[in-house]
Amino acid sequence: MKYSIIIPVYNRPGELGELLESLCSQTLNRTAAGDFVFEVVVVEDGSAVPCEDVCRAYEQRLPIRYFVKENGGPGPARNYGVERAAGEYVLILDSDVVLPAGYLAAIDAELAARPSDAFGGPDAAHPDFTPVQKAINYAMTSFFTTGGIRGGKKGGARLDRFFPRSFNMGIRREVYTALGGFARMRFGEDVDFSYRIVEGGHTSRLFPDAWVWHKRRANFRQFFKQVHNSGIARINLTKRHPGTLKLVHMLPAVFTVGVALCLAALLVGLTGGGLTGWTAPWLWLLVIGLCPLLLFSLIILIDATARNKSLHVGLLSVAASFIQLTGYGSGFLRSWWQRCILGRDEFEAFKKNFYK
Repeated sequence: MKYSIIIPVYNRPGELGELLESLCSQTLNRTAAGDFVFEVVVVEDGSAVPCEDVCRAYEQRLPIRYFVKENGGPGPARNYGVERAAGEYVLILDSDVVLPAGYLAAIDAELAARPSDAFGGPDAAHPDFTPVQKAINYAMTSFFTTGGIRGGKKGGARLDRFFPRSFNMGIRREVYTALGGFARMRFGEDVDFSYRIVEGGHTSRLFPDAWVWHKRRANFRQFFKQVHNSGIARINLTKRHPGTLKLVHMLPAVFTVGVALCLAALLVGLTGGGLTGWTAPWLWLLVIGLCPLLLFSLIILIDATARNKSLHVGLLSVAASFIQLTGYGSGFLRSWWQRCILGRDEFEAFKKNFYK
């Protein structure tokens, strides 16, 4: 068997059903002899709302195996699944993605043209996603929120030195085993694994046509928690992999401090002007506090509205962009203080369980 698709699940039976349905629609599914070219390994990571019934419903349509383990986080759940996989390549997918019909065919074509030890593909928002999900997708992929800068584009050297993410990642099984799989980290375990793949001298490429629809988070509260944890993870990753911290990783922290200063200037300008009358110093504070925020919001509104052809999504994208940058930035600053200033280790500094 060529591919083993590993899907860790935690309390998402509905989303898993959509992913499994999209696997049934793959244009590449069987060999000339009629055998499946892939298997599906679902690992239930201690869910309170299990997905066993969903998996059983697809047993006649997919070569699916279902396992249950105690909650330990997505990394250990993926490792658990790979240990029980039979494919030459393991494809790691998050349960909140949906695959276009040509997903597996695109991977197979890329590997046939030019083999690679590891690979990954982009993500996109499906037209049927909610306006909030589309806004979150914009915030995570836009150049103006550093999403586009982080992920890179389809050209240049990034194609050959690509760091795949766990929502859409493939790796040769023997390389996965040699590297020990995902580390037990609080957060950012997929980035850590990607770094170890490249640092180990293995090839890793972007497969532009092997993209997925990615739902990410359903509301802004969940989204803030996700990006805040990503900001925390960046410092932890820098501790594990010195030299990987780039300017782009620090921009959200700079943005967060800038927003705080703008709001402080705005507040002082409003309260001061109300007490003493609108004199020039207070007006300047209002301008300094208000104009940068309005300018950034206007840029996001225009760009997101044009990209999504929806003013509603454009307005929500303004909120999502502020959440993305300040959430990541505040997590980065919090982790920098705990790890670099106070000198605490990763688990001592953040005892809260990120997995649940």
